[in-house]
Amino acid sequence: MKRFALIFVILGGLALAGAIGWRLYDRAPAEAPQVVGGPFELVDQNGRKVDEGVLKGEWSTVFFGFTYCPDVCPMTLQALTEARELLGPKGEDLRIVFISVDPKRDTPGQMKAYLEAQDLPPGTLGLTGTPEQVAQVAKAYRVYYGVAGDPDSDSYQVNHSTAAYLMNPKGRYDRVLGYGMTPEQMAEQIEAAMS
Repeated sequence: MKRFALIFVILGGLALAGAIGWRLYDRAPAEAPQVVGGPFELVDQNGRKVDEGVLKGEWSTVFFGFTYCPDVCPMTLQALTEARELLGPKGEDLRIVFISVDPKRDTPGQMKAYLEAQDLPPGTLGLTGTPEQVAQVAKAYRVYYGVAGDPDSDSYQVNHSTAAYLMNPKGRYDRVLGYGMTPEQMAEQIEAAMS
């Protein structure tokens, strides 16, 4: 009798452990923490307050830089624009989001003038904010940035991460688009994610 009770307890314990494990497995994908991205509050190039909800509803490429950047930023934004064009009709579902890591100089007005000068696609967003807001979004996206030179001068530069992040229509990270990828390579990666 004791042996039967012991077997019953063991089988009951295994069944309970299996049920708990299945429940955790079943819930894990929806509740898994996001590795890249998260909540933020910034201001767009028109002075409108936005949060992470702005990334929902369509695919987005999120790139961090600054308007006084001499090379990496304009080249990356141009590559993203060309990749969007290479996608054909699918490109209409892709928004470019440029987030400044230079809140001191990159006001909404400066962001707007820069985006217009770069001739970026309609719907492109230029986001900026207070130093604290920029630090928060950079931390959420695992982005490095730091002032190089005298921050009190007008000629300082900002060292920063160079990758762009592809976010899905739910506003969640899908993949990284590495610096130096050609527009064709970017388009291939974006199309693969959209499929």
